[in-house]
Amino acid sequence: MLDVFGAGFGRTGTLSLKTALEMLGLGPCHHMRAVHDSPDQIPLWHRAAHGEAVDWRAVYAGYRSSVDWPGARFWREIIDAFPEAKVILTVRDAHAWYGSARGTIHAAVAAPPPDPAAAPLFTAEREMSKAVVWDGLFDGRFEDEAYAVKVYEEHNAAVRREVDPGRLLVFEVAQGWQPLCDFLGVPVPDEPFPRSNDRAEFARFVDELRAQGPV
Repeated sequence: MLDVFGAGFGRTGTLSLKTALEMLGLGPCHHMRAVHDSPDQIPLWHRAAHGEAVDWRAVYAGYRSSVDWPGARFWREIIDAFPEAKVILTVRDAHAWYGSARGTIHAAVAAPPPDPAAAPLFTAEREMSKAVVWDGLFDGRFEDEAYAVKVYEEHNAAVRREVDPGRLLVFEVAQGWQPLCDFLGVPVPDEPFPRSNDRAEFARFVDELRAQGPV
């Protein structure tokens, strides 16, 4: 059962938040990378992308938290399914977010596909990502920066407007532990706040996916 749900878009510090939540004992935390570890989830997200009914409690069985896409695309449905979960909206400057997303997660989808026989999991994940995010959320127009930024800003405004303020934390990962721990009612760890998923690290992760053989 989810205790914490992250409604922020990918590349707003979601992997850092995932690591932080797990350090605070609120893991395992679902993230786009969790789909890589559990590829049987891919059809579930395809169904959600096509408007079919999804049992969110089944999707998140075994997880205590969720951040990033694909979950953030369906934030309204998920927070309704888990009415006790606290909601965290990770944010950053809109144009900085766009540049980061375009240079990493969107570039991985837009690049020529690997040989499907050599990396079927990479291909399946990429098609799911397109259905949920790039074609579904951004209408196939992510390369239009003005349009993508508009979608980003409207999403953040909707979360702020629709989620009960007592249930919501608007959070920049540069703020570190204090606002997050205050919101969750837990002590601040002695360890530094995690900083994860810069562009070089993301590139290494994509290379690993491309290199995988059939699964």
